[in-house]
Amino acid sequence: MADDAPEVLLRPRRRLGLRSRVVLAFVVGALLVSGILAGVAYTVTRNNLVDTRERTGIRIAASNAAAVRAQLNVEDVDPAEILLTLSTPLQSVPTLRLGSDSWLTADPLRFADTDVNVLLLGQVESGQPSQMRYRFSNAPFLVVGVPLPDRDALYFEAIPLRDIDDTLQSLGIALTGGAVVSTIAAAMLGWWAARRVLSPLEEIGEAAEAIAAGELDTRLEAETDRDLGRLTGSFNLMARTLQQRIERDGRFASEVSHELRSPLMTLAASMEVLNNQRDEMPDRAQTALDLLTTDLVRFQGLVEDLLEISRFDVGAVNLQLSRFEVAEFVRQAVGVAGHEVPVTYPKRVEGLFIEADKRRLARVIANLLDNAEKYADGATGVEINRDGDTVTITVLDEGPGVPLEEREAIFDRFSRGVEGGRRGTGTGVGLGLSLVAEHVNLHGGTVMALPRDDGAIGTRFVVTLPGVAR
Repeated sequence: MADDAPEVLLRPRRRLGLRSRVVLAFVVGALLVSGILAGVAYTVTRNNLVDTRERTGIRIAASNAAAVRAQLNVEDVDPAEILLTLSTPLQSVPTLRLGSDSWLTADPLRFADTDVNVLLLGQVESGQPSQMRYRFSNAPFLVVGVPLPDRDALYFEAIPLRDIDDTLQSLGIALTGGAVVSTIAAAMLGWWAARRVLSPLEEIGEAAEAIAAGELDTRLEAETDRDLGRLTGSFNLMARTLQQRIERDGRFASEVSHELRSPLMTLAASMEVLNNQRDEMPDRAQTALDLLTTDLVRFQGLVEDLLEISRFDVGAVNLQLSRFEVAEFVRQAVGVAGHEVPVTYPKRVEGLFIEADKRRLARVIANLLDNAEKYADGATGVEINRDGDTVTITVLDEGPGVPLEEREAIFDRFSRGVEGGRRGTGTGVGLGLSLVAEHVNLHGGTVMALPRDDGAIGTRFVVTLPGVAR
């Protein structure tokens, strides 16, 4: 059935870039213009040369035919001698046919009776002066025929056209070369024009990348050009509005988080008092107290994460760099986080020092271990390695893995991937990995979620940090 036919997906057609299209437009335009001009110039020149040669040749041939008619009346005159005395400024070859089959030619090596075209011969025999262009012996000729009926003779004059052919061939080469040169010049001009015209777009692209990287105060310089001025103004307005919006949201989150800390502290103190009297409570009250305590701890963590995130948003974060041994630090960070996970590393990592913010790096390790605990039943190992001037810290688990389409999205704020609907099961609110990314980016490093490379099921979170101390 037609409904069961497999769906055919067409690949999107690849288009040339804007700069390439501008250059191509210049090239095609130059090629068309130069081609048209070259064709017109060649055609006009060819017609002029050929028409001039034809008019001159016909006039000379008619004059020579009249001279032959007059001299054929003189007794004791050799017709062959008459042909040799004719004026041939165009290096033409006079040829005479007497009667029906007697042919005489001034230069049999260049033109003979067998070279006269049958059609031309028939027209002249009928009493009609004619001319025809054709090639013989690999050379172009204009042959003019004049009947001499009162002398029972036909006069032909073969006018060479090789010099015109050579001139036209040289002209064609020159015009082709000119077209090629003009096309190359147009391509260079198009490249320069495209670069000049698109330079504002490149500046806008660089500014947009800077804003995307967090430099919200990036602005474009005001343009004096009326057309570009509107674009620049609109971009700066957009960037300013975006910056104000993000700063306003960041301040709001920060202020709300600060305001929440005071009642949370009061609630925490109250919960501590209640927990001290827990044994005196009935079972149902103890269960309710446990639930409240768990949610309060979760709420406190959320507020702390929001405060940290808001500091990133308003740019109120600074690295407190210190020099420390990476292997010993990772072992301590894993222990402080409350996870019993083996830490392994090769010998080249022993005694290796790095420069980083210890508090933030410890938070990165703790969040990755907490993430493995929530989604993969705990981490199975932490590996440390070195690659040149960078250090990699890898947290391994044997969970269900992270789908390919979510390996970047899980580092977004409030993203919990496929676990997004499991509220109330201890999966968090989706700020842990986003804080990991913020802390690592602040160090100039990267963090990636990748499948295990040892064939086992699970995920490895790889943190790459520069800053190996010399």
